[in-house]
Amino acid sequence: MNKANGKVIKYGDNVDTDVIIPARYLNSSDPKELATHCMEDLDSNFLNRMHPGDIMVAKKNFGCGSSREHAPIAIKACGISCVIAETFARIFYRNAVNIGLPIIECPEAVEGIDDGDEVEVDFDSGIITNKTKGTSFKGQPFPEFMQKIIACEGLVNYINAK
Repeated sequence: MNKANGKVIKYGDNVDTDVIIPARYLNSSDPKELATHCMEDLDSNFLNRMHPGDIMVAKKNFGCGSSREHAPIAIKACGISCVIAETFARIFYRNAVNIGLPIIECPEAVEGIDDGDEVEVDFDSGIITNKTKGTSFKGQPFPEFMQKIIACEGLVNYINAK
């Protein structure tokens, strides 16, 4: 789990939880069901162009809006291996860690990565490598305890394993 490697799907500022998973689907908590509707109001072609392991990149304030845990669940369940953003909304950041979705803040990487680039993220070091352009960026690595939570696929599993 220490690395993510995939093609980038990139978005702009203020991608809110209502477009990550529209409210009309919140009657389900099944990750597989939520995954089938991930990003559909913002990017109707998202599920057709993404492949398991791909990396989502966005600009500022990713995950703003309501505090629904469904948003990071939908992203993780559809196969995104990591989200890189300039900044994350605080509650989305916490929810992502709680459900085991790797996320990393790095404004320089967001600026230097384009849609379709091949990217590798090393969670231990925080190094983000754009394999397409041959460039690297230093993001903030997760503290060890957060890496353990993500490795256990979320906080509940982490606590149960202790």
